[in-house]
Amino acid sequence: MAAENKSVPPEAAPDWRAEASALWRELPQRWMFVGLLAAWVAFFHFLGNSTLGYVNTASLFGWFKWVQSVSSEEAHTWFMPLVVAVLFWWKRAELMAVPKQIWWPALGLFVVALLLHVVGFMVQQTRISFAAFFIGIYALSGLVWGWKWWQATFFPFFLFAFAMPLGNTAEVVTVPLRMLATKLAVFTSHTVLGINVIQQGASIISPTGKYQYEVVAACSGIRSLTAILALSTIFSFVMFKSNWRRAAMIGAAVPLAVAGNVLRLMTIIIAAEAVDAKAGNYVHENTWFSLIPYVPAIIGLLLLGRWLEEKKEVVPKP
Repeated sequence: MAAENKSVPPEAAPDWRAEASALWRELPQRWMFVGLLAAWVAFFHFLGNSTLGYVNTASLFGWFKWVQSVSSEEAHTWFMPLVVAVLFWWKRAELMAVPKQIWWPALGLFVVALLLHVVGFMVQQTRISFAAFFIGIYALSGLVWGWKWWQATFFPFFLFAFAMPLGNTAEVVTVPLRMLATKLAVFTSHTVLGINVIQQGASIISPTGKYQYEVVAACSGIRSLTAILALSTIFSFVMFKSNWRRAAMIGAAVPLAVAGNVLRLMTIIIAAEAVDAKAGNYVHENTWFSLIPYVPAIIGLLLLGRWLEEKKEVVPKP
């Protein structure tokens, strides 16, 4: 009689929802944190914004939504909370292993966040209140779960800085970036490509009048700089343990972003010089060509990360 062939079903993949639910149940004082967080959110919903002359809402979150509606340059800020959530999930084993207890000194940071919001509210600078909101959440988490929790979650919370809408305050950065990118593009055109162009302020002009391009704020590279800086920050904290390696990766974001933006300006100049001004405009407005600044930056970060890679110690066998 032939033996019955019973196939063993493969092990079911773990359900992330069940795992998340189990982790939530293991958190001590979780409902205390939820209550404090709800009160903090409600406070900023009803008393978060005083710039009623710009947008008629007292809510910090209503102000944030309005900023998104008037500026396409701030779209990345929507994604940062999701990135932070993913990093919290990635670090879940480490966070659950952290000893947790109520830590009253965290109230000091909470008071700082509250006073910061008061200042922002009085001087009608909602971005100050926006920063205070996230600092307050970080303070409340330390109050409920302790100093060790603070240490383990500093990096994910730090990324909320990239959720800050910059608005007109970005001009402090965009104006120098525009001038630097223009100068470097003109210098490269002269010395490397032999293309004769003239710089007038933040404008690049053909001596024959064939084309003229203004390096406006949107072309300053602030968008790519923000994205590359966020990417290098995430990469550095995920891949490295030593602070100097992290600092090197984060510091490399600025020159890499500038180099990428100069490369994009060069493609516009080359297209205009080789064909005409319409070809340059096409390169400028095309979605695929707009990704050019990210290519050297990503390649540079990968190469630098490879060079800085921390060597694992090999333990000799007895």
